Amino acid sequence: MSTDGDLGWQLGTLLARWRAAVEDAVGDVPSGPRGYHVLGAVLDGTPPTQAALAARLGIDRTVMTYLVDRLVGCGLVERRPDPADRRVRRIVATDAGRVRHADLAARVAAAEDDVLVGLDPGDRSALRLLLARATGAPVHGEDVCRVVGAV
Repeated sequence: MSTDGDLGWQLGTLLARWRAAVEDAVGDVPSGPRGYHVLGAVLDGTPPTQAALAARLGIDRTVMTYLVDRLVGCGLVERRPDPADRRVRRIVATDAGRVRHADLAARVAAAEDDVLVGLDPGDRSALRLLLARATGAPVHGEDVCRVVGAV
């Protein structure tokens, strides 16, 4: 059977290669790809509450508690009182968390380059653009880690 026109095989193979490469790249962060994703979300904009972070990423609140606990335990994030309401805790990246995320992001980019080594830079950009158009934006609350199997 030829796989030249088999989109399912092509996407599945690409995803499996991507997943293995990214898991290797971020394997030393708590909870691997999911921990990396949570750390990145904490760095994106105003520091979220744990509940808001869970809702935004589509991760069960109980699971989010354990994820944040692990990131706190490694000194990558902190739970800080909200200045407007001291009963609320915001999840804030530490300086070490920012440095670690930058390192991890560089490793993920290198892993993705390795996965797409057969494509020149223009083709890589075109592939990303076409995939973005085909998939659309994540639905609010969609756990993108679960979608790609990087739990």
